[in-house]
Amino acid sequence: MAAQQPDIIEQVKENVQARIKKPRMYRVILHNDNFTTREFVVEVLVHVFHKGLAEATALMWQVHRQGSGVAGVYPRDVAETKVVATIKLARDNEFPLQVTMAPE
Repeated sequence: MAAQQPDIIEQVKENVQARIKKPRMYRVILHNDNFTTREFVVEVLVHVFHKGLAEATALMWQVHRQGSGVAGVYPRDVAETKVVATIKLARDNEFPLQVTMAPE
């Protein structure tokens, strides 16, 4: 009987690994507007999305020039939290910054 246990353990491991899926990832997207300042967008990218100043500035310019940019890719609950935090921060500072999320 002891010789069969490793086989059973391996089968269980294979079954569990087959059922475990990586969580679906979501892109958090910032959208350009004519009212939100570039400085505020950089501040959001640094404080909410934990970007370095250089990366935040480059992403801000992408949003400004191309109309939108991906601030990050996260599991759904993290993406939702970042969207809500960004919108709250924007509204608290009287900016109409739009932030959305989309499946990766």
